[in-house]
Amino acid sequence: MPAEGNLLEAAVVFLFAAVIAVPLARRLQMGAVIGYLLAGVVIGPEALGWVSNTESIAHISELGVVLLLFIIGLELSPRRLWVMRKSVFGVGLAQVLLTALVIGSVALLGFGQPLNSAVLLGLGLALSSTAFGLQSLSERKELTAPHGRLAFAILLFQDIAAIPLIAVVPLLAGASQPLPHEQALEHGLRILGSIAVVVVGGRYLLRPVFRIVARTGIREVSTATALLVVIGTAWLMDLAGVSMALGAFLAGLLLADSEYRHELEAQIEPFKGLLLGLFFMSVGMGADLGLLLASPLLVLGLTLLLLFTKLPLLWFIGRLAAGLSRRSALRLGLVLAAGGEFAFVVFQLGADQGLFDPHLHGLLVLTITLSMAFTPPMLLLGQRWLAKPDSPARAVPDEYRAIDTDTPRVVIAGMGRMGQIVARILRAQKIPFVALDTSVETIELSRSFGGLPVFYGDPLREEILRAAKVEQAEYFVIATNDPDTNLKTAALVARLYPHIRIIARARNRQHVHKLVDLGAKPVRETYHSSLEMARLALLGLGLSEAQAQARIQRFRQHDEQVLRAQHLVYDDAAKVLQSAEQARAELARLFAADEQDEARDAPG
Repeated sequence: MPAEGNLLEAAVVFLFAAVIAVPLARRLQMGAVIGYLLAGVVIGPEALGWVSNTESIAHISELGVVLLLFIIGLELSPRRLWVMRKSVFGVGLAQVLLTALVIGSVALLGFGQPLNSAVLLGLGLALSSTAFGLQSLSERKELTAPHGRLAFAILLFQDIAAIPLIAVVPLLAGASQPLPHEQALEHGLRILGSIAVVVVGGRYLLRPVFRIVARTGIREVSTATALLVVIGTAWLMDLAGVSMALGAFLAGLLLADSEYRHELEAQIEPFKGLLLGLFFMSVGMGADLGLLLASPLLVLGLTLLLLFTKLPLLWFIGRLAAGLSRRSALRLGLVLAAGGEFAFVVFQLGADQGLFDPHLHGLLVLTITLSMAFTPPMLLLGQRWLAKPDSPARAVPDEYRAIDTDTPRVVIAGMGRMGQIVARILRAQKIPFVALDTSVETIELSRSFGGLPVFYGDPLREEILRAAKVEQAEYFVIATNDPDTNLKTAALVARLYPHIRIIARARNRQHVHKLVDLGAKPVRETYHSSLEMARLALLGLGLSEAQAQARIQRFRQHDEQVLRAQHLVYDDAAKVLQSAEQARAELARLFAADEQDEARDAPG
């Protein structure tokens, strides 16, 4: 059933594979990327054979990486990129050169490769997967974390470095001489001219075009314009001999300060997701399962060698060059240890130029593919350990451990944002309290602001509760940001000290119900701030202060009634859903009745 002969049939095959594999992979906590990879392996020529022309699919799927980098460019700005210059051109350059040197030396001395082949192997395998790395960081919401920002900077430099790397392949093979000065000058001018067109067009042409398109109010034209900008820029840069992905990134960067940035991102996002999924499936389809079955130990050995060569190097660079903590540096290594999609292009050129024989080229492609496939499970396996504090071995000063308190009326567990506010108010009211936390940094920070009575202690340990004299307190405030810890703490305190009143931070409605079952008074962490935001929005939309306050009060009363009703059935998803639908209709009726009453009471 070859799907490449029929576009509609091919689309059905890809969508069907994605719909089955991705939810299954997510259910198994492996992430969407591994789901796409497995789907590609299954439908590819080495398994079911539903798709056999993988090269044409790979060309189309490259648009996913192009759109990804365009959106990343939109989220940056030239000013932010300038701030990142040390990370991009300093740490990024150090990573590529150091990794290339180590891997090239292993290929030269350990595997007996010729010098030119070893150089290309080192440089090609030094690159990481932009699509895999950024997708993994995005899934875990770590793009803004220290290791996420550094990973992005390194990947951006690698995309830039891929351009001269592709150009140098023929020189390494000895198949061509350096370009004459006239041709080199022409090539350089063509690149500069293309960049100039993108820069000038982005600043002076695109905004008027988007303004005209926005006035039409036709959504599909707006989508077509957004796609034209991205794909057109990528095509222009490709003609000039520059990476399509880098061209798209440049276009996004130039539009980062545009008033149409959010509209562009919203229009491109669905296409980016689908095409990135197609890219991952094309990687899976390109896996040579026959070679894997013929030499499984060799392939797995090379894959592990690649991963465990790059990972410590990335850890070292993250620690030394960027000042990351040990765990953040390890996260960086796990995300970037795999091979990259540009290596497929580089090694294909190397094979065409005679630098690699077909067997070695097949091994390299399979090694890179498997290294990508291993990345999500590695991240998953390390997630528990990596989630722990970055400095677990840091010594806790004795004065933090020795809980010194007389008769606290309140005990606070957790001195984060919520706990600190509670403590400041109690201190201002001169109400004696004692606070517990397991972070030395948090304790130091809290004590630096007025010497708050904060001590090191785990509220899940009975001896810590006794030392804090919880039995003498009237209230126990649980303010940690971990819902599971809050539940366990509430259960322990309620069992040991049934007289004490517990106020606990709640993450969501389900968490509220569980805390209520334990006898605690739950406080939803974003509920009151959300009500205030809604009140301000109503005021801005024309309601009077009294009307806005009345709507918020009506919502609060109605929501509390619904919450009490749902507590009786919260373990039955169908009944909760039915209750929520009824509540929405009832709230709309209440608001409508309030409006009628206001209109009737209005003067004249």
